[in-house]
Amino acid sequence: MQGVPSQTTYDQMGCEVTIPRNPRIISLVPSQTELLFDLGLNEQIIGVTKFCVHPSSLVKEKIKIGGTKKFNFAKIDNLQPDLIIGNKEENYKEGIEKLREKYPVWMSDIATFEDALEMIVSLGKITGTESKAVEIQGRIVDGFRELKKQTPKKVLYFIWQNPYIVVGGNTFINEMIVKLGLRNLAAGLDRYPELTWDEIASLQPDLILLSSEPFPFKDKHINKFQSICPSAEIRIVDGEMFSWYGSRLIEAVGYFNQLQL
Repeated sequence: MQGVPSQTTYDQMGCEVTIPRNPRIISLVPSQTELLFDLGLNEQIIGVTKFCVHPSSLVKEKIKIGGTKKFNFAKIDNLQPDLIIGNKEENYKEGIEKLREKYPVWMSDIATFEDALEMIVSLGKITGTESKAVEIQGRIVDGFRELKKQTPKKVLYFIWQNPYIVVGGNTFINEMIVKLGLRNLAAGLDRYPELTWDEIASLQPDLILLSSEPFPFKDKHINKFQSICPSAEIRIVDGEMFSWYGSRLIEAVGYFNQLQL
């Protein structure tokens, strides 16, 4: 965009990105989409994924450009964004590389609480909303000072079934588990290991958490887990509170404090 003031920065993957002022934005990640709206960027957001559901009253007005791991490139090209915002884990490498050939793409890479805080302020800087981003960051930090530690139980956190997949170490969800004072039995395994029923039973968890996303575990799934781990407590939990690393973290502490795990 010749003649339009721009800034050159680096994303969380270390890639250089040149971004024009007041960019027209496509967001490829639900939690970051919510953050962008909370930064006051409604007028600049032109496209989101079909999984971007918050804030519901605003995202429904935006053009859907496919899913987080399957982009509709024709729709993206039709929108001609000035900036695309994605995430290393939630999006797919081939799709991001194809987008980089045409557009500035800023990628987050988040495994820790500090990564999330850095991402929030970085997005504020590149979108001209730094003061609001710092305010959001401060509210999150202040909130987590009030986080109550849970009873230190041995836990498995499930995100999928058939195959059964749990959250391992070096993940943002594991970071939340640790902050709650729980011990993740899969922390020493892969980031998202598959477990057989025998492996689940052998780990002898005190607590099994069934996430509401990405697989929508419901109460009807509890009996199956109870049959293999009869002494474990089984709970359905709000996956957004454990895995959304944007402004949703403002609400997370209140949710965690009332869980009483």
